[in-house]
Amino acid sequence: MMSDATVYFTTMPSPLGELLLTGDGRHLTGLYMSPHTHGPARGAGWVRNDEAFHDAVRQLQEYFDGTRITFEIPLAPDGTEFQRKVWMALRDIPYAQTVSYGDIAREIGNPKGVRAVGLANGRNPISIIVPCHRVIGSNGALTGYGGGIERKQWLLAHEARHGGLEATALGSR
Repeated sequence: MMSDATVYFTTMPSPLGELLLTGDGRHLTGLYMSPHTHGPARGAGWVRNDEAFHDAVRQLQEYFDGTRITFEIPLAPDGTEFQRKVWMALRDIPYAQTVSYGDIAREIGNPKGVRAVGLANGRNPISIIVPCHRVIGSNGALTGYGGGIERKQWLLAHEARHGGLEATALGSR
């Protein structure tokens, strides 16, 4: 996000603790847990605007209630072209399923870019909605998560309960 731009924000309670939502007035630009490894620092240009996030908060509540598996929220994550490409690929991971970093690297046409995919995944500014929690190691291990590994475990278990599918790695998509 540009430092001179107004950042609108709200917070909401969730089963994972308080969530911070940020936006530009038209798009969601961030969804962070507290604490979050790469979370933003609130600055002078930050303005609380709960109404601007009404739809996003409703959809997130439905997700946590187990009645929503996809999101229909306009997004504008700030990142490099490569990061945005990875984040778009994350949105294609089906609910209650997981893939490896290698699967994402192959999907975006960069099969040797597994580490770069991991770094981009870790910088995802819109957790849950851009489901970086659905990416695991090639050996099936749960790897790092900006909101903490216990929250990644919770999200995967939540989706497995409500999606009727096992949260297991897919060899190919």
